[in-house]
Amino acid sequence: MAEGNDLILRGVLLDRRARFTAISGAGLVETARCVHALSRVCTAALGRALMMTSMMGVSLKGGGERVTSIIKGGGPAGNIVCTADETGRVKGYIENPSVELPPTPSGKLDVAGAVGAQGELTIVRDMSLKEPYVGRSPLVSGEIAEDFAHYFTVSEQLPSLVYLGVRVDIETGATLAAGGMLVQTLPGCPDEDSDRLAACANGISRLTRSLQAGETLPSAAASIFAGMDMEILHSYAPEFRCDCGRERLERVLLSLGREELEDMIEKERGAQLTCHFCNAVYNFNESELRRLLAEGKRKRNDG
Repeated sequence: MAEGNDLILRGVLLDRRARFTAISGAGLVETARCVHALSRVCTAALGRALMMTSMMGVSLKGGGERVTSIIKGGGPAGNIVCTADETGRVKGYIENPSVELPPTPSGKLDVAGAVGAQGELTIVRDMSLKEPYVGRSPLVSGEIAEDFAHYFTVSEQLPSLVYLGVRVDIETGATLAAGGMLVQTLPGCPDEDSDRLAACANGISRLTRSLQAGETLPSAAASIFAGMDMEILHSYAPEFRCDCGRERLERVLLSLGREELEDMIEKERGAQLTCHFCNAVYNFNESELRRLLAEGKRKRNDG
């Protein structure tokens, strides 16, 4: 599936007493798989985190706001870090992308085994204020969807139903389909409406299968929420894209400080930086480092 077919829908249900965000993200997950040379289980793990972070991103107001999710579960795949903006554009990485595990007894990819559950989920919302908002909650399973649902319920007091699914070709590892859903009741939502939404869980859990079978995301959502006054308010075209560049990496080098830059100049005659999010490599020669050193000195003098 081409990344151009990826889609995020945001809408309301039950006379605006609940809201939902849904994603079809096979393209962005496949891009991440190729960029990071992901194993099958890491494709599923990182893919789930990327889709969830992208769905959270489109709830931002814009103006440079970003949301970052950090999953530290203690499993062999290592930490997962993803960052998204208000358009649904997302980037992310998993520390040990080649880790592979046997399937679970039910034949599914062992995401929980790769991620681990002895840690926490951290959400950082950078809203262009002096300090970002940081929320944390302990992991409950390492399956990622359940961990985000727990975070929303405990840390943000928003009872939530979260589904995230990635299906891969067992032979090639290629992404066959990927989908996700976030459903939240709003303050004042009566218990009977919450029960109706909970009854949709089985339908939501088949979302990725429906997408793989060729059903569109709007059609699948309409089927899941039939009779619930579903209204789509916004749509987005999410994608996996890194926004790194030499200018951004220069700021990273400047942040290291004078002594570190001088050490690079004296010992290495240059520096090589690799972006965790897209694996792009940036080389800085000795003259470029000396220019940055002089720039840093000017800024200190001006300050």
